[in-house]
Amino acid sequence: MAQDTAVPKLSFQYWLDKAVEWGQTTTLESQQDVCLHLPKLQEFLQQIYESLKHMNSTTAIQRFPLIGQLLGRLCWNPFVVGYDESQKTLMWCLCCLYSNEPQNPVELKANSWILSLLCHLLSSEWGANEVDTGTFISALGYTSADYYSKLVKNIVLSLVTELKGNQFNGLNTQGRVSDDHVNVVSLFCVPLITLPDVTPLLEALLTYHGGGSQEVLSSEFLEAVNETFLKKKIVLSESAVLSLWLRHLPSLEKATLHLFERLISTQTSSLGEVVCIIKDSLLPQAACHPAIFKIVDEIFKNALLETGGTPEVMTIIQLFTQCFVQAHQKDNKQHKFPLKAYFAHHHQHLVIALLKHPFDLPATLWSQHLKYITDMLKTIIEDKSIRSYADLFENWFLFVHFGEWADIAVEQLWNSEDESSDTFLWLLAFYYNPHNNKEKRTQIVVEARAVYDRLMMLFSCTTLSITDLQAAASTKTDKRQPCTKHLVRHLLLSFLLFSSGGHKIAQEFISHVILYNKKSNPLIQAGQDFTSLFCFSTLSGNPSSQWKKYCTPFIFYKACNT
Repeated sequence: MAQDTAVPKLSFQYWLDKAVEWGQTTTLESQQDVCLHLPKLQEFLQQIYESLKHMNSTTAIQRFPLIGQLLGRLCWNPFVVGYDESQKTLMWCLCCLYSNEPQNPVELKANSWILSLLCHLLSSEWGANEVDTGTFISALGYTSADYYSKLVKNIVLSLVTELKGNQFNGLNTQGRVSDDHVNVVSLFCVPLITLPDVTPLLEALLTYHGGGSQEVLSSEFLEAVNETFLKKKIVLSESAVLSLWLRHLPSLEKATLHLFERLISTQTSSLGEVVCIIKDSLLPQAACHPAIFKIVDEIFKNALLETGGTPEVMTIIQLFTQCFVQAHQKDNKQHKFPLKAYFAHHHQHLVIALLKHPFDLPATLWSQHLKYITDMLKTIIEDKSIRSYADLFENWFLFVHFGEWADIAVEQLWNSEDESSDTFLWLLAFYYNPHNNKEKRTQIVVEARAVYDRLMMLFSCTTLSITDLQAAASTKTDKRQPCTKHLVRHLLLSFLLFSSGGHKIAQEFISHVILYNKKSNPLIQAGQDFTSLFCFSTLSGNPSSQWKKYCTPFIFYKACNT
């Protein structure tokens, strides 16, 4: 890596020799030599840290085999520790060498040694008397590691008690912790964030609020905690994470983008894993706070705009909304906001209708409820007072949150009457291609209707061929828009799932389409998607329950990742 070259081996050996020399002599000349070299040593330690922070502990030891010897000697030199930022830089370097998941006795022993050094530096910071410390510890019957471990636990407990007690002092200023002191403590925690014993202090700081309106915690601390949490190096309570994101907007934005990037890049064969990733981020739970929901939702909105409404992003929004609704229902706080309040700027009758989950209604009422949703959307969209694309987008964005109703609309198509099918096709056309022009919407419905009618003629056939499906999905021109192709793909997938003939040719269909590039036509795309379906169903028995619960969002999610 580029950072490795910043620490020449000759320079490393030079400072190691110096550390050995300083540790063996206590003359005035040696002390003067230490003080003379301190500025250059601090620069060198900063270079070391810049290299170490890009490595794991194993790589760091391989790159710098004698790093432990050097840091160990410097940590016990009071002149080095007392100079400028040297103590903090030494802590940062030691934390880079700490193994979060030690794999063998050597790494366990190294962790114990690192913890001992960190606790030693901590005790120095809080004014511990270092005169004859080693003799004193031995007389107590402790090892250095045990002593300093207990010391840091006591320091953490003391600070946590101090912070929590300060919260109940009210207007009584006597004994209050100053905001400046809290800021200093938060800064000092930055290199110690990954140490398990420090976690209670991190949570106490995150949930602490000073007497004024200014943020008392340092931005470096908040950023470091968020970064470490996102990398799964520490575990924090939901209340601590909520407080972190409420008091530091950049951390919330970074957490949301981190989740998005992880979902986009993940290679998983289970929708359950995708949902676990979303829930594990704690963002759905945190979004129960309206301020956080608004910011996260705004980021999703921008992602939808920038990607042109790809099914991949639409699926992520849909799944996140489902996780958020579940978290909201589990939240039994007395004064929680009603769900419709999170969508307060939308038409409330439409919001209430969309908030009804399909499984909360009898299947016999799905068709009626879909017509109700469609009628409201038509009325809103075709209202002459709504002329801007922004108004159209807001209503579409709302519908995307509850895309499971689009899945139900596709299922209902195969058992509906002609009049009802027009309603469902309009809803699907709006879902995949929300034009602000009535003529364009009508054209999309016409194209979808043509494919649907050809598939409907095949629906009751017990014998089908790949050629039949190719003919049904084909178009006379090659000008079908990408969003319309997504709609056609959805129709093809549902046809294969719900028609008896589709079941029979499913395996042949898959074998056929994998020989081609999936971008060649919608039929090929649908076949590629269909391979993912077999993660959930072998098409034996009744696959509709699997389809309604899992398949549609996962298929489109996987399709856009392959």
